[in-house]
Formats: sequence, structure tokens, C-alpha cells
Amino acid sequence: MVVSALAAAALAAVLHVYIFVMESLTWTSPRTRAVFGTTEDEAQTTRLLAFNQGFYNLFLAVVTGIGIIAVVVGETAVGAALIFAGVGSMLAAAVVLLASSPDKTRSAVIQGFFPLLAIVLLLIGLVR
Repeated sequence: MVVSALAAAALAAVLHVYIFVMESLTWTSPRTRAVFGTTEDEAQTTRLLAFNQGFYNLFLAVVTGIGIIAVVVGETAVGAALIFAGVGSMLAAAVVLLASSPDKTRSAVIQGFFPLLAIVLLLIGLVR
């Protein structure tokens, strides 16, 4: 179960790196605007906010990645704590998105699926 949890956590981290790229590096591009449903003017107006938010996503991915590495090298308690912090925050953000914007249910599910899976699998793997 722990290996499956690490895989789910890694997928969550990769997704959040991708979100970082969109929010911090390509926010005003037509493709990213289409993903987030923003106009060119909205994207320009929110560019700095998105830039900052993207880094939050990157940092959550980094914390999760360090946690994965820690578990792999045998530092299970430290690694699990970092993974729970990283993917737990990702899941919490998905819940906030769902609660605040029910029209973005699909995005919230995409954002929260792998973090939730990682949490459940890691809990099962650590209890055994």
C-alpha cells in the first residue's frame, strides 16, 4: 500500500507542478486562458495573483516530493508527515474550490483525486 500511496502522491505532485506552470508561466496564453475560462483582460488583471498562487502549488509539490524521497530512503515518519502536509493541503484546496465554486466540480475532482487517494493508501499502509 505504501508504494501505491507514493505513486498517488507523486501524481498529485506532478499535477501541481503543471498547475504551477499554467498559473505562473503561461497564465496569459490562449491555451491556459481556455483551461481557466478567463478572457485576455481578466488574465492580464489577475496575472500577479495567479503567479503567486502558482508558487503555492509548486511548493506543495516540492514538500510532497521531499516526503516521497524521505519514505524511500527509510525515514518513514518524516516522509509521511511531509506527504500528509503536501497532499492534505492539496485536498483541502480542492474542497475549498468545490465549496466556493460548485460550477468547478470537475476541476476540484481533478485537483483532489490523487491527494485523497494518497492519503487513504498511506494511512492503510502505515497502519499495517
